Amino acid sequence: MPSDSVTASNFIREIIKDDVKNNKNDGKVYTRFPPEPNGYLHIGHAKSICMNFGFAEDFNGLCNLRFDDTNPVKEGAEYAESIMNDIRWLGFEWEDRLFYASDYFDKLYEFAIDLIKKGKAYVCDLSADEIRNTRGTLKEPGINSPYRDRSIDENLDLFKRMRSGEFENGTRVLRAKIDMASGNLNMRDPVMYRILHATHHRSGDKWCIYPTYDFTHGQSDSIEGITHSICSLEFEDHRPLYDWYIEQLEIHHPQQIEFARLNLNHTIMSKRKLRELVEERYVDGWDDPRMPTLCGLRRRGFTPTAIRNFLTRIGVAKRNSVVDVAMLEHCLREEQNKSAPRRMAVLNPLKVVIDNYPDDLTEEMEAVNNPEDASAGIRKVPFSKTLYIERDDFMEDPPKKFYRLAPGREVRLRYAYFIKCEDVIKDETTGEVIELHCTYDPASRGGNSPDGRKVKATLHWVSAEHAIDAEVRLYDHLFSKEDPLEEEQGSNWKDNINQSSRVILNTCKLEPSLKDVSVGYFCQFERQGYFCVDLDSNANKLVFNRSVGLKDEWLRMQNK
Repeated sequence: MPSDSVTASNFIREIIKDDVKNNKNDGKVYTRFPPEPNGYLHIGHAKSICMNFGFAEDFNGLCNLRFDDTNPVKEGAEYAESIMNDIRWLGFEWEDRLFYASDYFDKLYEFAIDLIKKGKAYVCDLSADEIRNTRGTLKEPGINSPYRDRSIDENLDLFKRMRSGEFENGTRVLRAKIDMASGNLNMRDPVMYRILHATHHRSGDKWCIYPTYDFTHGQSDSIEGITHSICSLEFEDHRPLYDWYIEQLEIHHPQQIEFARLNLNHTIMSKRKLRELVEERYVDGWDDPRMPTLCGLRRRGFTPTAIRNFLTRIGVAKRNSVVDVAMLEHCLREEQNKSAPRRMAVLNPLKVVIDNYPDDLTEEMEAVNNPEDASAGIRKVPFSKTLYIERDDFMEDPPKKFYRLAPGREVRLRYAYFIKCEDVIKDETTGEVIELHCTYDPASRGGNSPDGRKVKATLHWVSAEHAIDAEVRLYDHLFSKEDPLEEEQGSNWKDNINQSSRVILNTCKLEPSLKDVSVGYFCQFERQGYFCVDLDSNANKLVFNRSVGLKDEWLRMQNK
């Protein structure tokens, strides 16, 4: 993670630092990022990516990318490819250390045979519902399976026949033989293997039994020689099982460490629920800019640096909490304020005619590219008799504290002249203002008055003759409630979707310097916010997404 960012507490870093200092694992640090290829990564996964790859970088270690592909029904190559793209986009590389849990299916099968021979695993004929119903509760112990005391020979025979495809789905499972009275429900004879006649996206039809995540994860860590197995907090109760498998098999024992997962307000981080939004068409796909997926954030205009700075600032904790999404937006705004070029764009245009400006004259005004970076230089912006300004920058009958353009009032046009509104043209049918007629002061070129008179507002503008047409999409939180999953009587979490989360403006006018920009181009529209070119853009249509507005809610809260 970048060293120039504000750094919050990180207890895992301290654990690893002590391990290296004490020469644990011979001073080696070996981590892994183990996603399941059953969906697209979101910003919560980015926290794990940055930790695992970041710790490896910081301590001169290694980090593997390993896909835990143990469920062929829900997993696929599309998701694996998207995950690799996202990790590279964040700035990390696994070199030749790309692995799959399916690489270890033969070895995991041998481990299962070993546990059967040790009397630590048995084949159970109970159905999934029966296993669930006999598991017990936090207050009551579970009930032993009637098949728990099968002989080792019978278990070996049945397990091999499970592998050979003799039995149908759901008829038998292999369970660990631990303790049905354990206070930890995960230790009550958990399932290790289930029958699943399904084609795997890598191993094809070689297997019809597949290991569970709990049985796969720790053994895969061990096979790869992982030293620090970093997991989110929901796996804390699974750690005794992680340890038990490894201890019974007497193999290399990584240290599992749990951290609090990332939660953002106005956001959901459930991969299952995100999939529902996509499949039920509440959004336009996994890369919809309103989604918390990395591909969605990338399309909206968020950068790897901004995301990594955000994750550095929030730190790594042991207790769950909710982070304000405004902090993430602040990190992007802070970065782009220093680097993004400034451009003028009128999103809701109102025509302005300057009556005393020559009909055939076009001037080039000098405009600053970035006031935060003198080396960015200046550009030329055409100015002519007919302009566009923002409709919201004019009011025919303004309230007391409205300082922008109004009848008889003078304002400054940025980089150009003072203008004064002389007349208002309205649509005869609707009464809507459709055109303003103004005069300008030729002596105020550059936005300065020679007689020292003051104006209270500076407006951005675009020359009508030279304007570029564009579509601009304004994005807001996908969910109106801070906690979208908060239950209310009779409500559904999807009822909390913000119906105004995307507003599309089709009549926007942009300064001509934006004519040939390509997908991913990022700039600040002056007085509007930070915008990037969307991948829907083509030779006939220019589309910009608003990444974040200029108003910084997080910074405002910090300065209270």
